[in-house]
Amino acid sequence: MVKPIVAPSILASDFANLGCDCHRVINAGADWLHIDVMDGHFVPNITLGQPIVKSLRQAVPRPNDTTSDKPKAFFDCHMMIENPEIYVEDFVNSGADQFTFHYESTSEPLALVKLIKSFGIRAACAIKPGTPVDVLFELAPHLDMALVMTVEPGFGGQKFMADMMPKVSILRERFPQLDIQVDGGLGKETIPQAADAGANVIVAGTSVFTAQDPADVISFMKNKVNEQLEKRGVLTE
Repeated sequence: MVKPIVAPSILASDFANLGCDCHRVINAGADWLHIDVMDGHFVPNITLGQPIVKSLRQAVPRPNDTTSDKPKAFFDCHMMIENPEIYVEDFVNSGADQFTFHYESTSEPLALVKLIKSFGIRAACAIKPGTPVDVLFELAPHLDMALVMTVEPGFGGQKFMADMMPKVSILRERFPQLDIQVDGGLGKETIPQAADAGANVIVAGTSVFTAQDPADVISFMKNKVNEQLEKRGVLTE
């Protein structure tokens, strides 16, 4: 069974006040923080690496950390990088709770999934808009989550690609218990399409971090996803 999860992308945050900005959206109802790691090779942009993740983990403890009263969140690390297998251990040690690699970045996706899980964190696989969804069919039973990109990866603030929704629908029909994430251009206007298709993990950067009332945006998204999961009979109570 799956549940609605909103994961604001820190790519849209105020990096000069990263910890405080993340606390603000967590307190507004965000479940995860989506951390976009780009290397300038797999995608034409460079964002951040292990030191930032490790530093942010000091400001934002894990959800099961009972020793801190700081706002807590799950770290969803989206690795838009070449040779992702080289960096698994480093990101685990920096505080990642989930390591999402791109199918297009590795020649041995199943071996990479096993490596990630050997460190005790969740493994997820992403596909670019141009990659057919059927590449995930054999891998999905081994995954904790599949990510369908709804923009070309590499930059924030792009327009939502509604023609990616059939991929989400196919995955939800085939794998009803799988967490399915959509990333790119998600806001109040586009969340109904993603929810209708069966996505339950919503990455929203600009629409949450720049909102006057992020709690309203997050609540709206969760409610739309909740409605559709309930209709499908896969909602976790």
